[in-house]
Amino acid sequence: MMLTAEELLAGSQLTFTIDLPPEVLSPGGNGSLKNAPQAVRLKPLTVSDLQIISRAAKESDQLIAALMVQRSLVEPALSVAEAAAMPIGLMQHLLLEVNRISGITTEVDDFSSSLEAPMVKATFLLAKEFGWTPQQVNELTLGQILLHLQMMKQCP
Repeated sequence: MMLTAEELLAGSQLTFTIDLPPEVLSPGGNGSLKNAPQAVRLKPLTVSDLQIISRAAKESDQLIAALMVQRSLVEPALSVAEAAAMPIGLMQHLLLEVNRISGITTEVDDFSSSLEAPMVKATFLLAKEFGWTPQQVNELTLGQILLHLQMMKQCP
């Protein structure tokens, strides 16, 4: 039996209530949020959302996580600036949930193998050696990266 267009698109209209653990809301056991709502409502990301995120990521790759969470949050609705101001632990927790409900998964083996990729290692080495941010390293050409790596090998 073939699915209809409505059935294919129905998943984008779903929302999910995601419970937030107290340690994510109050890192260090602050407890100031004990009486606050302990859940948020998320929707799966759509192709349109990913296109918007992709365009914005060309301007600033630091915004990817904030935009993914902001586009997925139904309740409470947040601006991009508010999402970007979240504590990192909360952002990480929500991003994992956004990926899960959107069907975006990264297998542990895929992640581990990407950490072994030569360009990832080169980026880490250059950032560590010269104190560059990932964005600064990303702006280098392949030739510049190779030149800097060669210089590091010759000048210990």
